[in-house]
Amino acid sequence: MKASALPSIDFKALLDDFRNLNPKDVGNWPVAPRVAVLLGLFALILLAGWWFVWSDQLDALAAREQNEAKLKDEYTEKKKQAVNLELYTQQLNDIDRSFGALLKQLPNKAEVESLLIEINQSGMGRGLQFELFKPGQEVSQEFYAELPISVRLTGSYHDFGAFAGDIGSLSRIVTLNNISISSNPQAKDGSLLMDAVTKTFRYLDEEELAAKKKAAQAVKGGKGGKK
Repeated sequence: MKASALPSIDFKALLDDFRNLNPKDVGNWPVAPRVAVLLGLFALILLAGWWFVWSDQLDALAAREQNEAKLKDEYTEKKKQAVNLELYTQQLNDIDRSFGALLKQLPNKAEVESLLIEINQSGMGRGLQFELFKPGQEVSQEFYAELPISVRLTGSYHDFGAFAGDIGSLSRIVTLNNISISSNPQAKDGSLLMDAVTKTFRYLDEEELAAKKKAAQAVKGGKGGKK
């Protein structure tokens, strides 16, 4: 059995249908032009719907999807924090204890003088001679004050090293900075000169902290009043 032949399309007749259309008599148009107009209207309606309605809705949907992803990330992060809350609390307590231990190593205002005596005795105990022991201007920080002391000592390398070890072993925090060792032209025994800045620290008492806070607020208020 032979396959039936496909119907042929008369393109010339179709073109004639479109050429001879009467816009005032749409009801009597041939089938092909009416179908083409309907398809065109359908496409136009889809385009108008996309432009005036669906486009904004799709943009809003995309924004909400991004917000949903952001909220999920925030939830995951907060969940991790909640799971590790006990660990964070323990770490914070450890930090507080460490900070308290360090703070106890800072002398108060009344103890600074005795600490200076300890520094002096540490050098003399190692046979060093102080050519200079000059406390400088105290520098106030956030919750402590720094007191630099310029020192110049004569002695040997070994004595200088032992002195530095003794300074590090003091119960209070003392540091040696800007160390410079040179020959001593005036010494006949071959001793050396060591110039350094010894820094010690003390914590600010409640009265000093209150004064700093008041001064900071006054400066802040002054800047705000100039706006």
